[in-house]
Order: sequence, then structure tokens, then C-alpha cells
Amino acid sequence: MTSSVFATERLLFTPATPNTDAIPTIFAFPNDYTVGITSLGYQVVWATLAMRSDMQVSRLFTDTHEQLPREPEILGFSMSWEPDYVNILNLLESLEIPIRAAYRGDHHPIVFGGGPVLTANPEPFADFFDVILLGDGENLLGNFIDVYKEVRNASRQTKLQALAQVPEIYVPSLYEVRYHTLDGAVKSIQPISTEIPAVVQKQTYRGDILSTSTVVTEKAAWENIYMVEVVRSCPEMCRFCLASYLTLPFRIASVEGSLIPAIEKGLSVTKRIGLLGASVTQHPEFERLLDHLNQPKYDDVRLSIASVRTNTITVKLAEILAKRDSRSLTIAVESGSENLRRIINKKLHNDEIIQAAINAKGGGLTNLKLYGMVGIPGEEPEDLEQTVAMMRSLKKTVPGLRLTFGCSTFVPKAHTPFQWFGVNRQAEKRLQLLQKQLKPQGIEFRPESYNWSIIQALLSRGDRRLSHLLELTRNYGDSLGSYRRAFKQLKRQIPNLDFYVHDNWSTDIVLLWNHLQGPLPQSTLIKHLADATSYFNLPQKELQPLGESFI
Repeated sequence: MTSSVFATERLLFTPATPNTDAIPTIFAFPNDYTVGITSLGYQVVWATLAMRSDMQVSRLFTDTHEQLPREPEILGFSMSWEPDYVNILNLLESLEIPIRAAYRGDHHPIVFGGGPVLTANPEPFADFFDVILLGDGENLLGNFIDVYKEVRNASRQTKLQALAQVPEIYVPSLYEVRYHTLDGAVKSIQPISTEIPAVVQKQTYRGDILSTSTVVTEKAAWENIYMVEVVRSCPEMCRFCLASYLTLPFRIASVEGSLIPAIEKGLSVTKRIGLLGASVTQHPEFERLLDHLNQPKYDDVRLSIASVRTNTITVKLAEILAKRDSRSLTIAVESGSENLRRIINKKLHNDEIIQAAINAKGGGLTNLKLYGMVGIPGEEPEDLEQTVAMMRSLKKTVPGLRLTFGCSTFVPKAHTPFQWFGVNRQAEKRLQLLQKQLKPQGIEFRPESYNWSIIQALLSRGDRRLSHLLELTRNYGDSLGSYRRAFKQLKRQIPNLDFYVHDNWSTDIVLLWNHLQGPLPQSTLIKHLADATSYFNLPQKELQPLGESFI
């Protein structure tokens, strides 16, 4: 792909003309252009930088780039998926920048990273970045640039010391991690001096104007789509869910002041609108927004909505979507077991799932996609049987509605109540069991790769020692076999794979992200964990995190 892809872009903002002393900056997405330009977060940060006259920003993707500055002062990465770390290291090398922050000198750019992966747990990647921006970018990005300008001509170390004073900016090299043993648990995480904050708090934007697309292009993975963020976070707080816990509190965009004007702006360049958010239909004025989009003047508009809460699917919603060229809806049910849903705090009943399917079909939709999960802490074999029974019941109740059941393996995520649990070793067999049971029913079953879930868990609960492993796996190839080979090579230098992936951790241990504060304190997460385990079918000792502090 050549830089001609940029010629197809329709911008919804006006870039500034850079000053003569503007800061030469590269803002990269570590994947193909079609993937990167579909990321709303990447679009918004790029536009925010491009609208500043004190910045001269060029975009970089793995397959194309704008004209890059010869001596960039700042290089930023937006990281949305864990496996993209390989591309970050490759891009750094292509720019002749040392991949480890410790080897960079005053003449190298300050390398920063942001995005959901780095906000959740940056530690496996910490040694590759000078600076990590934690949380929402709305205010944080401006604070970062303003402080950088004050120390622009100073030494690299002075720059890092100054940036570390900005709330929500994490400078990994200014924190020392100690371990009980080389391959043991974390002993302590401390700043290297009293001038550096002991804890870095994630940035939370609290305005009522949320993100919207800054560019529309036919080359995006979602062709010509204009994206509108309707809500941020999710009020349901399922106990495994990073999208809810990490991004609290639940925030909504103003319908009159933000959403409707944004949609009108988008429709000036495209006829395809995507409403985004973890729980779009739980916007308190969603009905008002729906009525607005149901006007005859929008009859030629194609409308799509991200995953919706099951009990908010009405015939009216289905009718509007069907009329707007949508054929399916996606709901997250996690399991057909009522008890398992109590464990994870999924406030949902099977009759609501069946009613949602009836309403979807009644409104003219042809496909219902359901998301489930195996290996949830507390899961018993009968819980799987109840999932199969629920799907059979759906198939029988709504004949003609195409049912797709996507299923992943539970992966522990930082800053959630289930961060102390490991991946269930029986999960792969349970995926195979569901496949065997559902396929003959005419239900399309789409399991997520179990091996990928193992790698995801490793990176979501990994610490800085994994940086050596990540460098090795980049050379070996991105497969679970490569990770196992790298662990073998680093034996006794880092903990084994089981420690990161399968072990249930004590609630008394020092979590490797203890110095990075999410929306809720650890004491609250432990309380939510206790609420969950109260529904376990005891005895279930192998499912309980080690230690008794939460019981």
C-alpha cells in the first residue's frame, strides 16, 4: 500500500499550519493502515495533535506513512492489541531507534505510548517506552505536550523527570521493581527518588462530549464509517470486564449538545454511521436518539450499533436497524447458567435472552450474535450443559433467526475483581465440548483460539521481566510454541508460564501494577471478589485465590 491511501481521506477537522519551530512528531499505529485508521482513539489523538500549530505530526503505519521528519522529537504509539508489540519493536528498528528506553540518548525522540493495552497493564512493555499515558487522552495529551515544551531543550533525563510530575503520566524508568527471587513474585515497586510520585493515577475525562471520527475513508476496515461514541464505560460491572472496571465511571454524551450535531456532521461526508460504546442502549436518552435517526430523511443511512444490553432489545430498535441496512445484533450473555451469571454480576436471565431474540426477529433482523465465555471462575460442567440448553431453546423459539455463538476463554485482567484468578486449564476441552454439542443444532459456533487466550493472559498479568521474553518471541514467531521456547531459554531468570497464566494469586501479594491506580481501590475489588465467590458451589478450593484475606 502506498501513501496514496491518504488521498482518499475526508477530514472532519482543519489541520493547523505548523509554526517554524513546531515539534516534529511521529504518531504511529503498530498495524496496517486499514486497521489503524479504523481506531477511533487513534483518529482522535492524531487530529488533536494535527490541530496544534506548535506540532508538526506525521502518521506511521506498518504498511505506509506520511513524509516523516528526519529528526523527530516525539514518537507516539497507540496500542489497542497486545500482539502489536512486535510491530512496535519493528517500527522502532526501522527508524533506527533503540527498542529499549535505557539505550536511548539525548538525540533520540521521547517514545510515548497510550491506548487500552498500556492503560490496563503497561509492565510487560514498560522497558520499550520512555513515557506511558494512562487513561483518557482528552486532557492528558495537552498536559503532556505543554510540559514537554517547557523542557524541550533539556537533557533526556530532565525531560523524563519533568514529565513524571504530570498526573497520569507514567515514566517506567523512574520506578524500581524488586523481586523476592529472580523467578519469584514482586517484592516492591518504588520510585527511584522522593520527587517522583509513588502512585500514578489513571486519567478520567468527565465531560459530556465524547469522541467522534475525525476522518472517513473507503480504505478503513469499516469502509466509509463515521463513528460516534455514545457512552464510555459500562454500568453493569461484570467482574471480569476490563471495559467496565478500567474506564469507570459510566459517562454519556449529551444527545442535543453532542450526539445529534456530531451525526449531522458525519452525514455531510458519508451515509454510514456507527454508534460505539460498551453498552450503547443504556444511554438514558437512547430512545430520543433512536427517534431522531428514525426520521425519513435518514432512510438511506446505514446504521450499525456496537454490542447492546440484551434486555434493551425492542422490536422498535430491531425495526429501525433493519430499515437502516443492519441485519444483526450482538449481545454478550457469557453463559446459559443463572448461577454463573450471578458469580460474574451479569444481571440477566434466560427469559430476557429469549425475548431479545423474539424481538430481533420480530423487527426484521436475520441474525443474532451471542458472546459467551468458558473457564469463568466457579464454572462447573453443568453450567456448560445449561449454555447448550439455552441455545437449543433459542433455536426452537425463533426458527429462521440465524444464531451465532462466539466463545472465548476467561482471561484475567488488571484492575478487575477477577485479576487474582488464573486461566482454567479445562477451558480448551470445554470449548471443544460446546462445539460438539452446538454444531448439530445448526448453531454457528465461533471459538476464540485457546492458545491466543494463553498469550493474552500472559501479557495481561505480566511484569517487566517479560520484555526479554518478548524480544525472543519476536525472533521465534508469534505462536504459543514460540513463547514456550522462550520460557525454556529464560528458565530460572523469570517465573514460569503457569505463574503468569494459570496460578490463582493471593490477594496479599504485591500486584505488579500496584503503583498504577485504576478507578477503584484494591479494597473495593477484593470486596467484589468476595461477593462473587459467595456463589461458588463449595468446596471449590482450587478456584479460590491463595490466602484467606477475601473470605
